[in-house]
Amino acid sequence: MRHATLPTSAERRAAGERRFNGLDGMRAIAVSLVVVYHLFPDALPGGFLGVDVFFVISGFLIASLLLRERRRSGRIDLLAFWRRRARRLLPALALVLLICTALALAISGGGDADLLVGIGAQLLGSAFFVSNWVFVSLGGDYFTRDDPELFRNTWSLSIEEQFYLVLPLVLLLVLRVRSRETRALIFSVLAAASAALMAGYAFAGADPTRVYFGSDSHVFGLFAGVALATALNPREDAQGPPPGHGIPAQLGFSLAALLGLAVLGWLAWTLEEASRESFLWGFQLATAAALLVIWAITRRGSWIGRLLDAAPLRWIGNRSYGIYLWHWPLLLLASEALGSAPAPWHLLVAPVALTLTVGLASWSHRFVEQPVRRLGLRRALHSIVLPSANGAVHRTTAVAVTGVLLVTVPATAVAVATAPALSSSAAAIARGAAAEQEQEQEAAAEGRGIDGAIDAVDGRIDADADPPVAGPSPEGPKPKRIRGKNVFAVGDSVMLASLPELREEFPGIRVDAAVSRGLAVGVGIVRGLAEKKHLRQVIVVGLGTNGPIERSDLNELRRAADTRSIVLVNAHGDRPWIPEVNRTLASFAEARRGVVLADWDAAAATDPEALAGDGIHPNTSGGRIYAKTVRTALKELQAPAERIGHPSGAE
Repeated sequence: MRHATLPTSAERRAAGERRFNGLDGMRAIAVSLVVVYHLFPDALPGGFLGVDVFFVISGFLIASLLLRERRRSGRIDLLAFWRRRARRLLPALALVLLICTALALAISGGGDADLLVGIGAQLLGSAFFVSNWVFVSLGGDYFTRDDPELFRNTWSLSIEEQFYLVLPLVLLLVLRVRSRETRALIFSVLAAASAALMAGYAFAGADPTRVYFGSDSHVFGLFAGVALATALNPREDAQGPPPGHGIPAQLGFSLAALLGLAVLGWLAWTLEEASRESFLWGFQLATAAALLVIWAITRRGSWIGRLLDAAPLRWIGNRSYGIYLWHWPLLLLASEALGSAPAPWHLLVAPVALTLTVGLASWSHRFVEQPVRRLGLRRALHSIVLPSANGAVHRTTAVAVTGVLLVTVPATAVAVATAPALSSSAAAIARGAAAEQEQEQEAAAEGRGIDGAIDAVDGRIDADADPPVAGPSPEGPKPKRIRGKNVFAVGDSVMLASLPELREEFPGIRVDAAVSRGLAVGVGIVRGLAEKKHLRQVIVVGLGTNGPIERSDLNELRRAADTRSIVLVNAHGDRPWIPEVNRTLASFAEARRGVVLADWDAAAATDPEALAGDGIHPNTSGGRIYAKTVRTALKELQAPAERIGHPSGAE
């Protein structure tokens, strides 16, 4: 029996098929953008747009193949199309899911198992191509590096596969329209509707996770690629002058391609992750630029297309699917294994992840993906079990694949069965939230309302509390030890995770902390309490973790606090804005009387084990360090030394 094989180049030419110039090179560019963005986020902050380039390429290529099939045979074989997609996508995906889950189990066996949180839902979502909606339900955020899901990158694969299920059906309906221009217009309208939906969600302030992962709001690149494929002459997949002719036209194509590539480069270099601009116009502009490049490089004889067909780019492009699948989980695994190691070992995270990614993607492409595409799943499995029956898979490789399956399948089952319900940082935050709820219940039981020890009418301090602290004075007597009944704290999830220890260190303290809170929100809370005369005499503010801060917000905080003392807690973590946040807080505190800095960044750096797996949120011992850091700052407030600066802080 003759085994099924992929068509040869001669067979494709005889069938009227022609390989598109430059698409492998565009795949290489797209996957490189994403990989660099994940490995070196500061170097290429907008590299996430590579996924949108992939979407345009996929939409264009798949629609072109379906149109070719209908032109040759007069029909589209839906089952054959979906079977080809399964052969293309499933083998590499299965290997990544099994091997990386087993590695995560092995690496986390002796410590926190943050990488395995929600692993069952991730595996099911990835296997059935609905992981984008799974991550929406789990609250995952593509742009944050706190407790990232091991297979978060499969969200885009899920959107593509959902699109592949729908596209042939839609295409069959649209092909009833005789005008090629009208067909292209229909798909253009669908793309524009999805792009407008993303912008509308962003304008309305919707959850960025929902907007980014949503199939409805992020499918426009795929539809745009289909529109381009439909607009081209169906009898000639890439128009343009033959090679060596039409130099003015070739110059035009080249300039168009270079313009599109320049726009993509500019966006990748300048666009900030999760910014409002990304959703309002960034993704849409990247899609338009990718369309322009693909249109230009696929013209027959395109000079830029030939440049993008250079052997190194084609090699990467042919393996881009595997590289994309492997790089993210391997980066997380390398970070878990080496990230907390002493210098210089932690510097090896990116090189190790990249090396393993290229190696495993190449091995998978040669020995697993290509045999399945060539032979079909059943025959490829048969060649693995009985390699002598078919020379497509070497016996050594067959043994290796079989061994991998024998180890990883049971390991994956164990990982799913033993995975923790919460990550270490989520558990720390949950512990703080429980303490905050207990605080509310105690205040309600004592009839004190939201401010605890402060009189609801005139803001007087309880009779048994210490006198107000308005800032140090060189002449007056040294104030008494500041007690919790005089302290109000407002913060983000880092303070929330430390809340039990803050209450232990400062009995009677009032803490208002929440996840993802920024400084502007905290200033509003302080202002509202001051207006109601519910604000205590010492204010602790820990709001630097979730984004850049504005000096105007600090000035407004000083005005709202009036003569009250302020403790500014700086931030700790690997987020790019934190160093600048900490410099701003330090300079502001230095220039203000009655404002001091609590150096949580330095304190947390002394004991990495006091932090959860994300390196940001404190565990129980970290909470004690956080509380002691605040206590140290309060002692500075009580010190008799003169502080030089503006008493009110207005600039």
